Amino acid sequence: MGALRQAERAYGLPSPRLIVEPGRANVSRACVALYTVGASKYIPGVRRYVAVDGGMSDNIRPALYGARYSALVSNKLGKGEGERVTIAGRFCESGDMLLRDAHLPHLEAGDLLAVAMAGAYSLPMSSNYNASLRPAIVMVKDGSARLIRRRETYDDLMRCDVWPEAESIPEG
Repeated sequence: MGALRQAERAYGLPSPRLIVEPGRANVSRACVALYTVGASKYIPGVRRYVAVDGGMSDNIRPALYGARYSALVSNKLGKGEGERVTIAGRFCESGDMLLRDAHLPHLEAGDLLAVAMAGAYSLPMSSNYNASLRPAIVMVKDGSARLIRRRETYDDLMRCDVWPEAESIPEG
């Protein structure tokens, strides 16, 4: 701090204002992404892929940085580990993998997968890839839940589109 104060005086600078942002260190631990399990595919001798209703559009970090997460099946708590699976996103892209080789109870369509610490940068880095809609955000505390961001709609997605009048479209 001494060097900072000395530079302020020497150059006639005002004292800087220090602002601390909670950031990922605090926020990510509090965030859980919920996905609904859809289809699965077993490749003998390789692995079982299980697709969920989200993926790289709402959490690009596994594809960009190799981020690793843990998960549990919220409707099968206490069922123990049943199998090793890779959780794939819904976009059918080689990089759209949320969890690789996760040990989870046997997953079936309709199960609810909770991915821990998937927050902080998930929403700011999210996209409308393949015209997907960004998810809602719900804050939960002491058993009470409150919607703080609604799920996007297709009207939201198209709000910037400009549609020409039918008469101005050339025929042929």
